[in-house]
Amino acid sequence: MLEMSISFINTITKSTSTSSVTHSYFCCGTKRTNLKGSTSTFHPFNRNKFSLPTVRTKGSRGVIAVKGKLGGTKMGGEEPEVKKFEFTITQPDDWHLHLRDGHLLESVVVHSATTFGRAIIMPNLKPPITTVAAAIAYRERINNALPSNSNFTPLMTLYLTDNTSPDEIKLAKESGAIFGVKLYPAGATTNSEDGVTDLFGKCMRVLQEMMEYGLPLLVHGEVSDHNVDVFDREKVFIDTILKPLVDKLPRLKIVMEHITTIDAVKFVESCMEGFVAATVTPQHLLLNRNALFQGGLQPHNYCLPVLKRETHRQAIVSAVTSGSKQFFLGSDSAPHERHQKERTCGCAGIYSAPIALPLYAKAFEQAGALDKLEAFTSFNGPDFYGLPRNTSKITLQKISWQVPDAYHFSFGTIVPMFSGQTLDWHVS
Repeated sequence: MLEMSISFINTITKSTSTSSVTHSYFCCGTKRTNLKGSTSTFHPFNRNKFSLPTVRTKGSRGVIAVKGKLGGTKMGGEEPEVKKFEFTITQPDDWHLHLRDGHLLESVVVHSATTFGRAIIMPNLKPPITTVAAAIAYRERINNALPSNSNFTPLMTLYLTDNTSPDEIKLAKESGAIFGVKLYPAGATTNSEDGVTDLFGKCMRVLQEMMEYGLPLLVHGEVSDHNVDVFDREKVFIDTILKPLVDKLPRLKIVMEHITTIDAVKFVESCMEGFVAATVTPQHLLLNRNALFQGGLQPHNYCLPVLKRETHRQAIVSAVTSGSKQFFLGSDSAPHERHQKERTCGCAGIYSAPIALPLYAKAFEQAGALDKLEAFTSFNGPDFYGLPRNTSKITLQKISWQVPDAYHFSFGTIVPMFSGQTLDWHVS
């Protein structure tokens, strides 16, 4: 059962004439209790006869509905002032996060730490984090950049190369500091030049050691062959790398990160629960590839894996809202300075950390599945990694607000996802 607390806060009606307000609450079709003035919407009102739409959310025990109606004579004065709908969930974690290093790290880490309890930290720095010693040193830099009152916990990873040794994997497990090993096919994405060139020829002993220690392999699931169409690289990777890998090492824990296609959804669902899972980004839930070109080229919507067709987006939404435990939150938030995005050869990566949870809430609300949000954001990830769920809570309010056009720092500017747009959910 989802431990979701839903609060319906009163509607205040300001009027110079008389009207009646009645609301009803249904739970599992059995219990009915009057909640005078309750609502959860911002829908416009007709001045002559006001009607509040029914809001339904499918919970584990049935359907909760809030319904309201205002009727009577034409009302003068101001229209009803509708207060906020809010709900509380277990604090989420981010199972795929780029924090960078130096001034970027010091500037952006607070955006993730404000919302998330923990995060899997990507190791594709320059130079990459290939050893336990380097990972521990990077963790110290992250902790030093956090506000003094923060409880945020960075979960470190290693960058897999052709030369990674089984001894380093043993040391990683014994250290208690390493929670995964990241596979970047060489040349597939940002700072992947040192990635793997031949997984089966050069990394099998390392992968076997990881399987024995239960250390997950975190996969950027695209081939880097430039002869393969950019929109097909995920599917080709699944067919040529992932499926053979699962056949060879069926007990190796694998996270296919930032999935983008129906092919990835079907692959994950075909695998054994507890051994293969996937992270999903807000951009791949909310955007399709049209977002790259609407109104001109949109560099701040460019990421790798690249956005795909609408049919793929719909398949991913269906997967994450199905209740499956194999899918969980991984924002892939990737900060780049504005001038690095808006140039002749712009960097891949979307910065979503400050607004990630409201974006996920938007996607789940659009799918009519807010009751599935908590498991996706807060339960499935730690369960897969064998970690305890967070005990702290976080509250989302239904309130319209505008995403900043940009975040300005002493070194430059970072443009976030949905820059300047209005979102309907806010972390209180």
